[in-house]
Amino acid sequence: MKTLLLILLPCLLWADSLGKFEDEITSLIVKDLQRQKILYAKASHKKMRPASLTKIMTAMLAIESGQMNRLVSIPKEATKVEQIKLGLRAGEKVYLRDLVKATLIGSANDAAVAIGIHIGGSTKKFVAMMNRKARMLGMTNTRFTNAAGFDIGAHYSSASDLMKLAEYAIQNATFNQAVKADMHRFRATNTKRSYVVRTTNRLLKERKYAVGVKTGYTSKAGPCLIARGKKGNKDVLLVMLNQKVKRWESAVAILDLVLDEKKNGGAVQAFGERYVTPY
Repeated sequence: MKTLLLILLPCLLWADSLGKFEDEITSLIVKDLQRQKILYAKASHKKMRPASLTKIMTAMLAIESGQMNRLVSIPKEATKVEQIKLGLRAGEKVYLRDLVKATLIGSANDAAVAIGIHIGGSTKKFVAMMNRKARMLGMTNTRFTNAAGFDIGAHYSSASDLMKLAEYAIQNATFNQAVKADMHRFRATNTKRSYVVRTTNRLLKERKYAVGVKTGYTSKAGPCLIARGKKGNKDVLLVMLNQKVKRWESAVAILDLVLDEKKNGGAVQAFGERYVTPY
């Protein structure tokens, strides 16, 4: 009986923690990166609007372009996007590295669009690059139509695919440095206008274990989040799409449980074998 309780307790803790939020989350996947095991999944192959989680792909194509120290002339097209944006002006000269940080830290739409046009030569060509990279990463339920994550046409992905993208991105030191930053300041080199971007990721301030990754929201996508937590020898990544009510509370509840040895009593070991739902 004692052994049975020890086996069931972690699963009950997991169910209790997630049970408060499960109905509010349309799609979710949680992975133990150290053991390469899925801990939990709900509708993780469902095609969903990814909102600004899209910007991870945009940023990675920029980082891998070898042009991070080059100046970008801000195109007029980038200045016409909707919020969130920096307010960049057409013709301003900004280093690509600053646009990447603005895209990842502050989720700036004008920065993302400017990156796409600079790297691809046009939005259409950059979108083709995004989709080609998605296929290379095995993102079979993904189709991008723009660099920022706008709900334009058939722009979709899945929690499972976004997990693949995030796992790929966090292997890059430049990416990791950006997504864990609280803020970034830079100037346009020709106008000397100053810009400040602050993180949209509340977890960075609320939990010491938080090391990124990216937030997202549109009216059609709902609140979305890719979050990573590292504590001791544990490294956990979650992708949450359309958390309708309490995005931050649910993310904290999940990560707290998985990363806290004293609280979960070895829950991570049990989740891998006992609490995976079809995904």
